[in-house]
Amino acid sequence: MTILFSAAAAYLGLKVGQVFEAAIPIAIIAVGVTGILGKKDGLAQNVIIQSIGACSGVVVAGAIFTLPAIYILGLDVNFWQMFLSSVLGGVLGILFLIPFRKYFVQDMHGKYPFPEATATTQVLVSGEGGGSSAKTLVVAGLIGGLYDFVVATFGAWAETISTTVMHWGQVVADKAKVVLKLNTGAAVLGLGYIIGLKYAFIICCGSLLVWLVIIPLLNLLSGGPVIDWLGAAVSHDAVAGMTADELFRTYARHIGIGGIATAGIIGIIRSAGVIKSAVGLAVSEFKRKPGESAAAVERTQEDLPMRTVIFGIVIALLAIFAFFAFGGVVGNVWQALIALVIVALIAFLFTTVAANAIAIVGTNPVSGMTIMTLIITALVLVAVGLKGNAGMVAAMVIGGVVCTALSTAGGLITDFKIGYWIGTTPRKQEAWKFVGVAVAAATVGGVMLVLNKTYGFVGDGALVAPQANAMAAVIQPMMNGGNAPWLLYGIGALIAILLTVFKVPALAFCLGMFIPIDLNLPLLVGGAIAWFVSSRSKDAEVNRARQEKGTLIASGFIAGGALMGVVSAILKFAGVDWFLSGWNAVGASGASPAEMIAVVPFLAICGYMVYASLKKSK
Repeated sequence: MTILFSAAAAYLGLKVGQVFEAAIPIAIIAVGVTGILGKKDGLAQNVIIQSIGACSGVVVAGAIFTLPAIYILGLDVNFWQMFLSSVLGGVLGILFLIPFRKYFVQDMHGKYPFPEATATTQVLVSGEGGGSSAKTLVVAGLIGGLYDFVVATFGAWAETISTTVMHWGQVVADKAKVVLKLNTGAAVLGLGYIIGLKYAFIICCGSLLVWLVIIPLLNLLSGGPVIDWLGAAVSHDAVAGMTADELFRTYARHIGIGGIATAGIIGIIRSAGVIKSAVGLAVSEFKRKPGESAAAVERTQEDLPMRTVIFGIVIALLAIFAFFAFGGVVGNVWQALIALVIVALIAFLFTTVAANAIAIVGTNPVSGMTIMTLIITALVLVAVGLKGNAGMVAAMVIGGVVCTALSTAGGLITDFKIGYWIGTTPRKQEAWKFVGVAVAAATVGGVMLVLNKTYGFVGDGALVAPQANAMAAVIQPMMNGGNAPWLLYGIGALIAILLTVFKVPALAFCLGMFIPIDLNLPLLVGGAIAWFVSSRSKDAEVNRARQEKGTLIASGFIAGGALMGVVSAILKFAGVDWFLSGWNAVGASGASPAEMIAVVPFLAICGYMVYASLKKSK
């Protein structure tokens, strides 16, 4: 499961900028296999199975948000650098989170909703009576997988619908730079369902602010002093001649980057008390005698010994230092030591932010925290003499280690909560998590090499890799003797502060500001379907059952669509070309026949999700 879902999550994340969490579908599969084998009392084993398999999503997030940026910048990275960056970051994330486990899982029990852990636990517990839920997942996986396979491999209908398909939309795009786009993929629709209407709406609000307000405003200000101020750090091209997409990539996206970094800082400040209490807990546990600790702690609260955790952190940090110094990451031992300090401090401080976000909303804001890491890393590396191409590679690899550490920590807190509710042993979860991280790290390194050779990350037909593109946009000017777009970052920071004051989730909003709008609008559609199917009945139990069934269908869409995307990539890598290029060619009207009909299959798959979720099971 770790191998399969790592490959699927890597493809989907590089395509749409969002990595689905594999815990729910893997839990369903584990329950289904348990039922097929007639195995009794397999609940605790299924917890460990999903915990190992869930490493796929978290390790992939750490890798694909940073390492593809090296390719985007026209540089190169080898398999071992990608593997070591992911595996060392994952190990560090596990070890840093263990001292925080009791605070988030036990001390704060009942105060955090843990949405993903709740859903996974319900799947595991209800599955003890049989594996019937696996059928729903498999059917949805086949439908979603075939749907996305037909789009990606044959181009039977367009992957994206734009307002420019209509004549008036093309005129508005040319004159006012106003464009709306919608991705028609089943996997993205399923992702929106799981995110839910509230956060999908917030993400889309960030996107609409950029595409309906900021980009048209930049067009109106073209040629004036404001554009000169912005362009001094970004680009000196004439804004009037840019398309809406070019304005987004050149200017507007940087506002979202500044907002995400600021929201991360606010999260650390809010978590100061948590950090202090966790450190105190670690110190007190470390002072206990081994025999006393074993006698005082219940099995369901038994972590790896604190001495083992601390020694493990020391060994992991030494391994990271050796990787930086002798693995072709930085130029000398002094720079490796500086890089190590950056990794250790930021990974430890942001661990609480990642865990807190997962506990409250089920979404890990790791990309925003990583961007801030890259900004700090770039400033420090330039100060110690490492710049240019070598500096960019070093910053991205360092960012990859931190990103994977934070992503792994955020995912592990979900596993801990599932185990707490079901009654498994945390020590066993922690030990097996290292195995999952190693397998996922090896898989994602290989998949990225294949996808880079098949699609690439720049140019026509390339994978979007939105987070990696954002990371590259942050690093490149700073490492080549230029300045970062500080004014744009400052605008984003101000927006994040205002959002926080008015109690709007700043991370979700600012994430929407730098991910392309065509990948955000289908999230809103999926979230709206989730709200619709879970609110039709006056019976709360019926609504809950429909919501859970819809979650299974959405998970099937995500897993099936992503897996078939990998199959399509393998076919293209092997030189098999079945794509209907002529059917997708843009005509005189500015749209292709494939785009004109794309709304029909999209509405059909939305209708299936609603119908199947509301339909009562036999």
